[in-house]
Amino acid sequence: MLMAALSRWTPLVCCFSLLLILKPVTAAEKPSLPYHQQKNVVYAEVHGVGLLLDIFTPVGQSNGLGIVDVASGAYHSDRGKIRDHKRAQMFDIFCSRGYTVFAIRPGSIAKFNGPEMLENVNRGILWVKQHAKEYDIDPDRLALLGASAGGHLACMAAVSAGEPQSKTRVKAVAVFFPPTDLMNYGGFKIDISGEDRLAQSIRRLITPKGAETIDAEKLDELRTAFSPARLVKPGLPPFLIIHGTADFMVPIQQSRTMVAALQKADVPVKFIVKEGGGHPWPTIHEEVEKMADWIDGQLKAESK
Repeated sequence: MLMAALSRWTPLVCCFSLLLILKPVTAAEKPSLPYHQQKNVVYAEVHGVGLLLDIFTPVGQSNGLGIVDVASGAYHSDRGKIRDHKRAQMFDIFCSRGYTVFAIRPGSIAKFNGPEMLENVNRGILWVKQHAKEYDIDPDRLALLGASAGGHLACMAAVSAGEPQSKTRVKAVAVFFPPTDLMNYGGFKIDISGEDRLAQSIRRLITPKGAETIDAEKLDELRTAFSPARLVKPGLPPFLIIHGTADFMVPIQQSRTMVAALQKADVPVKFIVKEGGGHPWPTIHEEVEKMADWIDGQLKAESK
C-alpha cells in the first residue's frame, strides 16, 4: 500500500519512562536549538490554495548554502511531516553546519495528484532561488532532500530538470527510501487495473482528477512518466540514496533500481544500505549525519 504504507514514520523509542523524571527542567537547562524556525511561509498559490514552507536558519554562522527539504509522507504534507524530520534531527544537523533549510510542503493527495505535487515542488525550488539573496545563500548550489514520498518527489524533480540551464536544477540530491518505479514495485509488475490497495493508491497518485476511468494502457504510460528510475539520463546531478533492508513499506528494490539506472547513465551515485533498517529506524539521525557529510562534499567543493 504505497500511500498508506509510507505515511507511518516509526517514532523513536525512549528507553526510560518519563514518569520517573520528577525534577522539572528549568529554562536554563533546556538545550538551545541550532536554528530559528519561520513557520508557514506561503511560497505559491494554486487554485486559491496557499502552499507553505518552514524556513530553518542557523543560529550560528551561515555557510551560504541552502537545502530544499520536501516534507511529504504517503503523499501528505501536513505539519506532522515537519515534526517527523525534526525527530530525525535533520534541521539540527544541517543548521548546526551552517545550512539554511527550506522545508517545503507540496500539498497532499486529497487535493493534488502526483504530477501536481511535482509542480508544487518545482515552485518551491524556484521560490528558494528567487529569495536566495534575502537568506544569503547561493541559488546555484542547492541540495534537494526527501524521504519516502518526499524522496520520490525529489527524485522526480531532479530527473525532470536534467538540463544544466533548467531553472529548477539543483546541485545534489539526497533521499531516504524513495519509491522510484511504479511499474515494478518490489520485483513484481502491478496489475494497474486491479482492486488491491496498492493498485488503487497508484491510480489515485498518477491519474488526473476526474479521469479515474482511463484505460490500462494510458495508466501504464502515466505511471512510467512518474517513475524516476525510468527517466534517468546522463548529466543529472549526483545522488545519495539511503535505504534499509527491513523496509516493508518501500522495498529496497526501489532504491536498487534507481541506483542501477543512475550508474548506467554515468550519473554519480552513492548508495548506503542500512542493515535491518525499517521505515525509518530509531538511529536514523546517524544516517542524516552521513547525508550531511556527503552534501558538504558536493556543495562546498566550489568556493562561493
